[in-house]
Amino acid sequence: MKFVLDDALPVLGRTPDVIRALLQNIPDVWARGTEGPDTWSPFDIVGHLIHGERTDWIVRTEILLAHGETQAFTPFDRFAQFEASRGKTLPQLLDTFAGLRAANLIRLESLGLTVDDLDRRGRHPELGPCTLGELLATWVAHDLSHIAQIARVMGRQYNAAVGPWRAYLPMLDTTRR
Repeated sequence: MKFVLDDALPVLGRTPDVIRALLQNIPDVWARGTEGPDTWSPFDIVGHLIHGERTDWIVRTEILLAHGETQAFTPFDRFAQFEASRGKTLPQLLDTFAGLRAANLIRLESLGLTVDDLDRRGRHPELGPCTLGELLATWVAHDLSHIAQIARVMGRQYNAAVGPWRAYLPMLDTTRR
């Protein structure tokens, strides 16, 4: 599917509500459950999404528009949420994410991007040249990936509890990530 900004905006706008629907008022055992050592809980994933709202998608869009390929994006710390979320509650994180996403979508729309702008090039610090369209498409795919991750992490909390039905639940297959 070709990236079309107007088609992507509804997905980006709904992500906080989808995540809130999954996680609002759930017991901590669900919010903090992981898939094992060095894996993320739903709480951690929301913290990661917040960090992305603060330092990734819009910031990189603005760098790309201002500097093109002459200035690489600032490297993204994929683990910053562990310190940044310390001492916070899940409801606080959900509210922060929703507020930041709403503000970032306003910033994005205020840029008045055209179809031609989507071909403008920037530079990822590790992956090299990229287009604005690729960056924005990745923002959408990243959201959907983490929504799926939250569902998978939660489902895997019942790996042993489902008994023989596990054969019908490929999401619980811990050999696939």
